[in-house]
Amino acid sequence: MEEYFWDTQLEYLKRTRDLYYNDDYLGFLVKTVWKITKPVHIIDFGCGFGYLGIKLLPLLPKGSKYTGIDKGQQLIIKAKEYFRNLPYETEFFVADTNEIELESKYDIAVCHAFLLHISEPKRMLQRMVNSVTNDGKIICFEPHWISSMASYELDGYKQSQIVPLSILQKLYEKSSNKTGIDGNMGTKVPKYLSELGVKNIECRVSDKVNFLHTVLNQSEKQKLFSSLKEEGVGGEPIKKDQFIENLIKRGLSLQESKDQFEAELLFSNVFNIESSLLYTPSMKITFGEINR
Repeated sequence: MEEYFWDTQLEYLKRTRDLYYNDDYLGFLVKTVWKITKPVHIIDFGCGFGYLGIKLLPLLPKGSKYTGIDKGQQLIIKAKEYFRNLPYETEFFVADTNEIELESKYDIAVCHAFLLHISEPKRMLQRMVNSVTNDGKIICFEPHWISSMASYELDGYKQSQIVPLSILQKLYEKSSNKTGIDGNMGTKVPKYLSELGVKNIECRVSDKVNFLHTVLNQSEKQKLFSSLKEEGVGGEPIKKDQFIENLIKRGLSLQESKDQFEAELLFSNVFNIESSLLYTPSMKITFGEINR
């Protein structure tokens, strides 16, 4: 049986999630925006190692429950380990979210950086909506890659030198048209939810800003730098000819492919633990109410 890709990415998932949210902002959403005042049962589609459960359960009213579904057996094993000694009611099961049929019994359906990997995201959103009770909620944490890529500031370099936005936008759009998989999903979710009949739709943006700078103490600096590198910030492109050939196959011109290679090479050469770098992921958080 072919190994499920995300089962091999646990360390990446663990090391990069803290780049996206401040806990106090999540608390603000729970208490002030979503106004969750009584225990709820959450269903998490593509839960991975249970990240959203780890972040949200301490903020929710006592007695709230969390159910996680993921295709990755190793991820579910790790999720069960994480929650084994925590004081929350949880359940996890391995299943393909494209095939599983769920009762409409959950108060809230959530997902995190999940729909951008789905070739038919609107169909998946319909499954999420179907799993929620009447007057329940759906909440989607999904990225918008191009705004994220626009949110780098590396001291000493123009942004256009290290991140050619027009080339990347073209690449994202061509990939989406070809595969249906869209890294800019964060800005599409509100429209899809509206088309599915979800009410009172809103979209927020995470307030997390990551600032790597020289006055951080060494342990903080090393942790942030390692997380940024794990996320691919300043990653070194390999095998120039193969890199360019792959981008041409994905729809870029020869010159665009060369320019992208040179930008990534420059970024990788100049970014180090002593750099001054600001990075704002701008994760989109879309939510609405199910009112059948």
